[in-house]
Amino acid sequence: MTESTPASGPGPLDSTAQTASRTTGLPGSRPARLPRPYAPIRRPPALVVVAHGSRDPRALRTVRALLAEVRAQRPGVPVALGHIELNEPLLGDTLARLNGEAVLVPLLFGRGFHVKEDLPGALARAPHLRARVAPPLGPHPLLAQALHARLVEAGWRPPPAGRRGPAGGGRARGGAVVLASAGSRDPQSADDVRGIAHLLASRLGVPVVPAWATAASPSVPEAVADLTARGHDRIAVASCFTAPGRFSARCAAAAPPGAVVSAPLGDHPAMARLVLHHYDSLATGPAAAPPHDVPAPCG
Repeated sequence: MTESTPASGPGPLDSTAQTASRTTGLPGSRPARLPRPYAPIRRPPALVVVAHGSRDPRALRTVRALLAEVRAQRPGVPVALGHIELNEPLLGDTLARLNGEAVLVPLLFGRGFHVKEDLPGALARAPHLRARVAPPLGPHPLLAQALHARLVEAGWRPPPAGRRGPAGGGRARGGAVVLASAGSRDPQSADDVRGIAHLLASRLGVPVVPAWATAASPSVPEAVADLTARGHDRIAVASCFTAPGRFSARCAAAAPPGAVVSAPLGDHPAMARLVLHHYDSLATGPAAAPPHDVPAPCG
């Protein structure tokens, strides 16, 4: 009896297990998966914190402490510092050392000359970067939170409910606050500081009057005199400054004797969150958005 020769042509279909066995070498195994191609990891844009600069040696220490708080809150973001004037590193030198993308967050409180002219000009001189300028810090609820906290640290307490005046002003005797800021000739900058005062007044429940160290009115002494004439006998000064300097010292010296005067905002955690909030608003935007734009400030 002769053995039969298998018929030509395709044989019966293999089972899944047989196919897997040939593919992996292990009986009953599933087919091996090929590794998927991965997109390259996108490095986050550099966060360039822009300080004004001051001859007061405490200013640089304070700004560096704020940057340390920013890094602690967001370890994965590369953070750099640049000054408009008076301190190193200067902004132009910082931008020259960077590559790729960057977001500039100014430690300024209103839409004045520095935000509108100096910062876009610095970016125009750094064409190797894809960078944008964030709005100034104010007005924003996180800023009002930091101002409130610094007042409380300095000893401010809300007046008894019966002695509070309306948040927007009024003639009732009781507590009031002068919000002291640097000042600018740009009316939009003054509007921004008034917006900060409104947010702080809503938070404190007492009148808050904006005042400026230079270039705008009222000055801090004028604001104190006006509140005193309106019958307020517990007047505090809230320092709307990032760091100690000539203007913050001038405003503090204008406070009434024995008045509560808050320290500059410095490295308060709410300030770091606000810096990161402005960074995120541009760092996560469309990659194709045009660079060097100056968005409208947060309100």
